[in-house]
Amino acid sequence: MLSPEKLIMKSERTRSQEKVFRVLNSLNQAISAQDLYIELKKRNQTVGLATVYRALEALKREGVVQVRTLASGESLYSSNQADQHHLTCLNCGNSIIIDQCPVHTLEKKLENNHNFKIYYHTLEFFGLCNHCQLTVNQ
Repeated sequence: MLSPEKLIMKSERTRSQEKVFRVLNSLNQAISAQDLYIELKKRNQTVGLATVYRALEALKREGVVQVRTLASGESLYSSNQADQHHLTCLNCGNSIIIDQCPVHTLEKKLENNHNFKIYYHTLEFFGLCNHCQLTVNQ
């Protein structure tokens, strides 16, 4: 159930924020702001690219959108449905999703000890995938 603060924030969303949120929520993958802009255009939702960035930032602050920054510096956005954990190759950029989460206990402890509401967390390990290890060592 949404807290009263979330309900208030949601009712204050702009039309553009709602459009961005609906499309992002309908996707089953993280997406860049530019690709989200293209997806909105495909769905005949007229929103400028700068507006998409502003909407994503507002939705991120609301806690309903999460952002993951790749090793390349590109940001990927997704609806805040679950925590994300990845192994990311610095050579090819490939990411492997990690299913287990070693930090849920720590998250709860931090919330309690610091009176801080955590919306989500990401855990990312950077290195070389098996394929790139073989390529680099040749």
